[in-house]
This record gives sequence, structure tokens and C-alpha cells, in this order.
Amino acid sequence: MNLTLYQISDQFLADAAKLADMDLPDDVLADTLEGLSGELEAKSVNVAAFARNLEATAEQIKQAETAMAERRKALENRAGRIRAYLLQNMQRTGITEISCPHFKLSVRNNPASVQIEDAAAIPQEYMRQPEPPPPAPDKKLIAEVIKSGKEVPGCRLTQSQRLEIK
Repeated sequence: MNLTLYQISDQFLADAAKLADMDLPDDVLADTLEGLSGELEAKSVNVAAFARNLEATAEQIKQAETAMAERRKALENRAGRIRAYLLQNMQRTGITEISCPHFKLSVRNNPASVQIEDAAAIPQEYMRQPEPPPPAPDKKLIAEVIKSGKEVPGCRLTQSQRLEIK
């Protein structure tokens, strides 16, 4: 029967509780607990190996995404250069339209755009003021204050744990 890590943990805790109720010498108790922990440790190693395998697969996918994004950008850039090349040569020759069964090429004027030559010379009435970011708690400062023994209303320090697989 193939038990899950959770089931093995439950069984280990139940067996440890039963052993605690028995009046066994300390060395016998330690040996018995060590024997019981073998299956738990083996299953834990297998679960950790599976987690590392998933992380490695995720990293490979991340690298593939990066490579595909780079390839997409290269293709977009190349298409942009080819469009600019086509526009430049149509403008140079004075040709404003070319038709074919698949599409139509036309040289068109873009809407007028404002070019800023000296931003400092622009009157204030023509300047936009960006919305300031909302205030955010300075967690590093709050942690230092709490560690120094003072209280910060609405805050507390918590200590969590993580699994490290090396």
C-alpha cells in the first residue's frame, strides 16, 4: 500500500503517542522512534525530489518564454525595419499607392504631434501633475521599532518557517 506523506506523518504521530504511554527505557524508545521515522524520511526525500523536479521544469519553461519573447521582439523589429524601408522608397519615388490582390499599400499622413524642445520653458498651466502614490507602510522601519521594544499600533512581528532544499 502506497501511503501519502500526510498519512505516514499521522501514523508516526499516533505510534509515537502510543510509545509515550508505554513504560519503556529511553534507549529502547529512541531506537523505536528512529525505526518509525525511516519511512517518513524516505517519503519526505521523494516528495522533496518531486518538488525540485517541478521547480526545474518551471525554470525551463521560464527560459523558453524568455527565448520566445526575444524571438518575437526580433521579428517585430525586423518587420518594422522592412515597413520603414518600404515607406522610404515609396516616398523617394513619389508613389503613394500600390494595389495587389492581397492588400493595398498607401502612404498616409500621421496626425500632428507635439515636439517638446525645452520642457523648462513650458508655462505651468500646460503641465500635468501626476497623482502622488498613496503612502505605504515602511515595513523595515516598523520591524526595527518593534525589535527595539516599542509598539507600533496595527502591527506585530511574526515568525514563519520555510522549507529549504539544498
